[in-house]
Amino acid sequence: MDPVVHFEMPYDDGGRMAAFYKSVFGWQMERMGEKMGNYIIATTAPRGPDRWPKKPGSINGGFFEKKPDWPAQHPSVVIGVDDIRGAMARVAEAGGQVLGEPMDIPGVGAYVSFTDTEGNRVSILQPLALAKPAKKKPASKKKVAARKPAKRTAKKAAKKKSSRR
Repeated sequence: MDPVVHFEMPYDDGGRMAAFYKSVFGWQMERMGEKMGNYIIATTAPRGPDRWPKKPGSINGGFFEKKPDWPAQHPSVVIGVDDIRGAMARVAEAGGQVLGEPMDIPGVGAYVSFTDTEGNRVSILQPLALAKPAKKKPASKKKVAARKPAKRTAKKAAKKKSSRR
């Protein structure tokens, strides 16, 4: 079962929106700037070191700037998946419509939106924390060999230093 991990809502005026949610609910608002599309993160529950909410059942969210050429700009939820491509295929097979290709959000994961069979805009996210880990390679003798030149380099640097005196 894939959980809801985030919510999103559009805004026209980021300052006005941030002031509203901060004053009404006490949410912390973090502006991500132009490099991140003027996205504003809303912290609704304390986060742990992994940036996910500490309290089970809590989610944080964000606000995106309305764009004239973006489809379905409405409040929505974001569902965490471990395989975004597989989830996209399941959406299409079940009669939903995927809205474009996944985009990589730096430090967060892969993200794409879709509309369900009722016309609701929903998003899916393959968080970096849920990405399948790469298989670890067994230690090889090459790694040990790679350390030896570094030691020689350190010895040469020490010799050069002592010869300068």
